[in-house]
Amino acid sequence: MTSVTTPTETKKLHNAWAMYDWANSAYNLVITSTIFPAYYDAITSTKEGDKIINDKVEFFGRTFTNTALFDYALAAAYLVIALLSPILSSIADYRGNKKRFMQLFCYIGSAACCGLYFFELSTLELGIVLFAIAAIGYCGSLVFYNAYLPEIAADEDRDRVSAKGFSFGYIGSVILQIICFVFVLAPDTFGINVSQASRFSFLLVGVWWFGFAHIPLVRLPKGKPLAQHPEHNIISNGFHELRKVWNQVKHMAVLRTYLGAFFFYSMGVQTVMLAATIFGSKEMKLESTQLITTILIIQLVAIIGANLMAKLSEKFGNLKVLLGVLFIWVGVCIGAYFITTATQFYIVGAVVGLVMGGIQSLSRSTYAKLMPETKDTASFFSFYDVTEKIAIVIGMFSFGYIEELTGSMRNSIIALISFFAVGAVILYLAIVRARREHLKTTVI
Repeated sequence: MTSVTTPTETKKLHNAWAMYDWANSAYNLVITSTIFPAYYDAITSTKEGDKIINDKVEFFGRTFTNTALFDYALAAAYLVIALLSPILSSIADYRGNKKRFMQLFCYIGSAACCGLYFFELSTLELGIVLFAIAAIGYCGSLVFYNAYLPEIAADEDRDRVSAKGFSFGYIGSVILQIICFVFVLAPDTFGINVSQASRFSFLLVGVWWFGFAHIPLVRLPKGKPLAQHPEHNIISNGFHELRKVWNQVKHMAVLRTYLGAFFFYSMGVQTVMLAATIFGSKEMKLESTQLITTILIIQLVAIIGANLMAKLSEKFGNLKVLLGVLFIWVGVCIGAYFITTATQFYIVGAVVGLVMGGIQSLSRSTYAKLMPETKDTASFFSFYDVTEKIAIVIGMFSFGYIEELTGSMRNSIIALISFFAVGAVILYLAIVRARREHLKTTVI
């Protein structure tokens, strides 16, 4: 645990940590949620009015539905991280260099975003590969970023500090989104076309991410090496650490059950976040300006949601608030299945924003509260991250596969409803077990 001598220094450290959310959330907003999906759908679809004539693309000799390929690329990226993070996290713990890995993935992700400037239909393979690499950089850096939370914040501060990170992320990403929006909305003012404006936005994301990331990279502690395990090599030690974490988790009934719920509802949450814009573009036939407006609404409302959930958790407990949020998510998915107008899409987007920031922030801090006291923070958060990433792989693959199988993304939403419902049932069991173990009210 990092020693901080004064409240002022503690606040500065918390703010510096939160600035990484400010830096990398621009990727999450512009690349996965707004301009990139709209640009991708536009260049890979042939339309006559509102009717799609052709939505098939060739990727390394194979034919895919364009939006399914988008889903598969993200699923592949998250699978890579699920396999890599146990290895890298154990190295980070035992060599005390998680900041270096956080920096490495940050650089990989930001460079890939810059490379997307060259993405056109004629360079589809390059664009999809860079898109996946950017996702790997984003997710890989978050493994080590999240691992700092239990080190820099006391137990009673983790909900607030976690919410601060998400709030910083939403504010920072909205600022850059508005800058990019200006280019996309009025490209003629800058002597460029819409395609060039979109690709310039990808370049800006990379520069923004790289630049602001240096605030936390300078301020966060380096960490101290732990005892080595000479009986394991660098590769096997990572999975040894993962197994060691699981051996502790399986004897902690509440944490184990909570992770089961987290696994299922993450299939839904992350898929909604990653597929919302491509759904709006293809199924709702919304214009780029309408999609960007919706996502901006989501981001702004999410700031309120993250802080609201932190306040509610202080009064009602983390698990109860999360359970209530899951019921709202089920309602969101049912509503999304039936919506047909832009106004309805805006309304659903506003509700998504309210619960999106809350569930992400509260899930992270709940795990930090339930995990045991340990110096292996990177390994524990690697376990958390692997759980989430495998859930995303299943969620995104299911979403894409059901669309290819049935011909409609709306049918994919039915799977998301079931993910949230199962997550809610398991989370209720976690609450029951927490009561039996008489855990403190801030958790239940």
